[in-house]
Amino acid sequence: MSDRDDFNRKLVEEYRENGGKVGGMFASTPLLLLTTKGAKTGQPRVHPLAYSTDSDRYVVIASKGGAPTNPQWYHNVVANPEVTVELGTETFQAKAAVAEGEERQRLFDNQAAIMPGFADYQRNTTRVIPVIVLERIS
Repeated sequence: MSDRDDFNRKLVEEYRENGGKVGGMFASTPLLLLTTKGAKTGQPRVHPLAYSTDSDRYVVIASKGGAPTNPQWYHNVVANPEVTVELGTETFQAKAAVAEGEERQRLFDNQAAIMPGFADYQRNTTRVIPVIVLERIS
C-alpha cells in the first residue's frame, strides 16, 4: 500500500467515524467520499475529495495535485458513471459527468476561488484538469 493510499484510508476512516468531520490539513475543507467502481477491476474504490456546489449538484476536480496524469478515480467515473456519494452522514447514488467547455471553466473557477490550491495545480500541469459534476439519482 502506498503512502497516499494509507493517508486516504485513514482520512476515510476519520470521516466516517466523525460524521463527515476531519482534522488536520483538511479540517476546514468541505469533503465528500466518492465511491467508484474500478474501470479495470470492477471493485469499489473510495476517494476523499474536496467539493463545491453548483445549485443542487456537487463538483469535484480531478487535480491529482497538479500531476501530469489524471487520478485513477477519474478513469473510474468515465468508465462507470454511477457512483455513491457520502456527504456527512448521508449516503446517496449519483451520476458523474465530465464538464466541458465554458461550464468546465466556470465550475473550475468557482471552486478555485474558494480553494486556491486548484488554480496552483492547473498552473503546474500542461493537462486541462477535469471537472466532474455529481448529480443525485432520484
